[in-house]
Amino acid sequence: MSAGLRPPHLRWAPISLVFLGGAAGAASSEGLTLLIPNLGEVPVAIPIINVVGAFLLGYLYEAVTRLGSAPTGKNLKLLLGTGFCGGFTTYSSLATDTAVLFRDGLPWAALIYAFGTVLVGACATWAGIAVASAINGPGRRNDGGKEAAA
Repeated sequence: MSAGLRPPHLRWAPISLVFLGGAAGAASSEGLTLLIPNLGEVPVAIPIINVVGAFLLGYLYEAVTRLGSAPTGKNLKLLLGTGFCGGFTTYSSLATDTAVLFRDGLPWAALIYAFGTVLVGACATWAGIAVASAINGPGRRNDGGKEAAA
């Protein structure tokens, strides 16, 4: 199969962008995990990382959507969205930490930990979209005036 016929997810350039972004995101996440101390028996680094990642992804979604389908926009989505934010956020660790809290006899802490992180993360995503929209202003799209398909 020639490179021209390969679908985008099998081409080296997009794979490399995701790889580089994911490596930077995972390294950043690990660094923050080592820096942020637990709050008693509750590990708070993972929820903080996931909420920050949710905000960044919301911001990125809105900002890059304004670039339209230009190659720059696609590359930024791969590098920062799929790569960095995908490597940075860690919902599997959130699930593991929740299970450990249950195991350690802290069911209320586990429930608040899990559901609180998801709820605050959803709000953070919305806030990221709102901030990017406010910074860029309405109608400052760079896709020839075309609206995104619903």
